[in-house]
Amino acid sequence: MRIFSNLIFVLVFGLVGVTFGGNFQQDFDITWGNERVKTLNNGKLLTLSLDKTSGSGFRSKKQYLFGKIDIQIKLVPGNSAGTVTTYYLSSLGSNHDEIDFEFLGNLSGDPYIMHTNVYTQGKGNKEQQFYLWFDPTKDFHTYSILWNPQSIIFSVDGTPIRQFKNLESKGLAYPKNQPMWIYSSLWNADDWATRGGLVKTDWTKAPFTASFSNFDALDCSSKSNPCSKNSSSNSWFSQALDNSGQERIKWVQKKYMIYNYCTDSKRFPQGFPPECSLP
Repeated sequence: MRIFSNLIFVLVFGLVGVTFGGNFQQDFDITWGNERVKTLNNGKLLTLSLDKTSGSGFRSKKQYLFGKIDIQIKLVPGNSAGTVTTYYLSSLGSNHDEIDFEFLGNLSGDPYIMHTNVYTQGKGNKEQQFYLWFDPTKDFHTYSILWNPQSIIFSVDGTPIRQFKNLESKGLAYPKNQPMWIYSSLWNADDWATRGGLVKTDWTKAPFTASFSNFDALDCSSKSNPCSKNSSSNSWFSQALDNSGQERIKWVQKKYMIYNYCTDSKRFPQGFPPECSLP
């Protein structure tokens, strides 16, 4: 599956590989948890831990206004019920924009749920959830967010799983004006995370640990690296999914999607959000 996923990455995005150049010591600040955050291998590896007292988290030192963000994560192994590991972009304030990956832990042997969401001007409620086609606790896997003026593309190991298009021409809001930080955290959410809160965190298994590696970010937020559709170094700025990418998303959503807000008629009895009916 890894070979096939890498092939899809090349076919869809036209890349021959991913070069990871980030450093957790240089590029991020600890936001909470203090000693529960550890950087190793000269900043190339970072771990977050959760115990009964506190979780932990970090945030990028810089903000991004569009970018392609890759990070490899190895999720909490064993009985991770009640825990949530997050990786997301977000601005601040009541009208904030946000692009979310959240990984909801589960009982040992049961699959993680990968939760995605997009907020525009403070409004979210655009959730899609998936099971993964591999065990995310056995090895590192790459989770990517491509955010450019045309769309937001969520990918796993180079396989696109979701696209959120810019539909401003149809009168719908799109994140494009608010710079966002990169965040990640590991925390306890056993009031809702696992089966709606039915399964609680087993603190005898603590501390819980998630590992992060190979962070890389391409962006054009600085004056020395302005965005340009004509620049080969910023090719991601105008990148879009071709037919193969669209077919791959359909495959993932058909086989592994377990929730889509655009099909939840109980939640939207007066009609689905307008983007759900647009191509």
